[in-house]
Amino acid sequence: MVHWPEVMVTYESTDKVLFSADAFGKFGANDVKQDWADEARRYYIGIVGKFGAQSQKLLQAAAGLDIQIICPLHGPVLKENLGYYLDLYNKWTTYTPETKGVLIAYTTIYGHTKKAVEILAEDLKQRGVGNVKVTDLARSDLAEAVADAFRYDRLVLATTTYNAGIFPAMRDFIFHLTDRNFQNRKIGIIENGTWAPTAEKVIRGFFEKSKNLTYLENSVHIRSAVNDGTKEQIARMADELAE
Repeated sequence: MVHWPEVMVTYESTDKVLFSADAFGKFGANDVKQDWADEARRYYIGIVGKFGAQSQKLLQAAAGLDIQIICPLHGPVLKENLGYYLDLYNKWTTYTPETKGVLIAYTTIYGHTKKAVEILAEDLKQRGVGNVKVTDLARSDLAEAVADAFRYDRLVLATTTYNAGIFPAMRDFIFHLTDRNFQNRKIGIIENGTWAPTAEKVIRGFFEKSKNLTYLENSVHIRSAVNDGTKEQIARMADELAE
């Protein structure tokens, strides 16, 4: 079982074909030229991501087979460089970071949290961090943002305190991560709040049951707008992320 109980995986030994059901599938159309990994990652994380243990059982069972062709239910038939696809699936199904880099996911109300994020992104680039992606959760494709969080080994969450909680777009994003067993990552938090900031506490609470998450020692606390003290905190966070 990879995804649904009625979906079976079958190996045909004559032509050495693995009919892989929901495994190795992808979004998109076959007549559109696009990167296989981007759409396959989004497909796996978005639909099958919670079932990493079951997917690993499939890979272990298939490891002893001579597979020349992979035929998934969704997406193109795979005939070449099968080791590439198998390696990616092994990472995805074990929740192992695929790429060294930082995803900075943020929400902002008046633009001050966005300003802090922009400073952090620039600080990281100046420190030689090659892969830095910035995502405005209120204006981005949620499924793509979730897939990126599983792709990179470091994640920074930047959000405002909102109704004693966090901004809804950030809350939804974190729900989608925890619902897919998000784990094995390093997390930094940028919190914005003036009179009763709660964002960092709330975020940590949402991840309470998640496995193998390491929080940065340096968080950033904004009191409405970025000032010189905030910039110093951001610099310390950048140093830690770049280690």
